[in-house]
Amino acid sequence: MPNKLTPDEAVPTLVQERLTLWGRCIRAQRLSQRITSPALAQRMSISRATLQRLERGDPGASAANYLRAFFVLGLLDELAPSPSKTLLTEPGVRRVVHARSSMLDDDEF
Repeated sequence: MPNKLTPDEAVPTLVQERLTLWGRCIRAQRLSQRITSPALAQRMSISRATLQRLERGDPGASAANYLRAFFVLGLLDELAPSPSKTLLTEPGVRRVVHARSSMLDDDEF
């Protein structure tokens, strides 16, 4: 089954910026550790094309592949730390951010 393409407007800017930063970190660490892209892809059990997508910060690449790259490169605890236990046990007062809310005029409130 082919991968689903994600339209640019479906990915919030902050999320895309984080993915791009993660991709840059993956590439920088791969190069600093002197790991070739074929070798890293093999260690991760993914194709070179998928690794290239990760290094570009492609939002269509799976979260599992980003996390697997962090793990293999020794970056997991730094780039994706475990959530606080309070997030699991305490009811939150956080509000959902609606994608369309930024497009509303102030007059609509």
